[in-house]
Amino acid sequence: MSIRALIAEDEPILAATLARTLTRLWPGLEIVGTAPNGMAAVEQALQLAPDLLFMDIKMPGQTGIEAAEELAERWEGPAPFPYVVFVTAYDDYAVQAFEQDAADYVLKPVNEARLGRTVERLQGLLAGRAGKPADSGDSLAELVGRLQALMPAGPAPERLQFVRAAVGTMVRMIPVSEVVFFQATDKYVNVATSEHEALIRTPLKELLPQLDPVQFRQINRSTVVNMACVASAGRDTMGKVMLNLRKRPEKPRVSPVYAHLFRQM
Repeated sequence: MSIRALIAEDEPILAATLARTLTRLWPGLEIVGTAPNGMAAVEQALQLAPDLLFMDIKMPGQTGIEAAEELAERWEGPAPFPYVVFVTAYDDYAVQAFEQDAADYVLKPVNEARLGRTVERLQGLLAGRAGKPADSGDSLAELVGRLQALMPAGPAPERLQFVRAAVGTMVRMIPVSEVVFFQATDKYVNVATSEHEALIRTPLKELLPQLDPVQFRQINRSTVVNMACVASAGRDTMGKVMLNLRKRPEKPRVSPVYAHLFRQM
């Protein structure tokens, strides 16, 4: 059977160049599609179930990292989760960090010699996976974590102490220390304490940098939990990691990208 690859790249010329170079280096490789952004890449990957996914990091609407996270959450198999190769424009210091951790990447502009080494690595990974049960994206965890750490960041915002939430005609000041979890729902974020819930309009992306990263951890694309409120972690019948919370009945699911945070529990 041929190996199938999907390319996610918002620059058509770069996508075509990458496809041509890959097929020249790997004659048996089949390019099954090209997605112009992260959202399209997720939908095409779910439909086509490629073996490999070459994902540009900076794309409009949804970054490659965000798309990889969403794909890991939505992947149900039975095909194995595709090996993801991130396409980057990072400087040499970042590339060295990738190489030290044996992560796959393609540096823009595409260097044929470096891409050749990536092809060899992927061929070895695919050969080693033959006959093994399908995974659900667990292998992305450390790679995505490194990428998130390398993403350019602005000045650190002041830590949030209170959340202002409208409750009827009142404005309630909720101490952040009392929040069990934040969960994005449509246009709002639900703020859940042990006794109450309230909706705020601040997007989760804007809220997360204002929270203490030691105390509050993202567990999937829509949920951030207070680690002090996590009683235990276990797996459901599908093998997905679920959290048991103190003083809350919900059992939020942990994305494969963040499952490594709870391996010691």
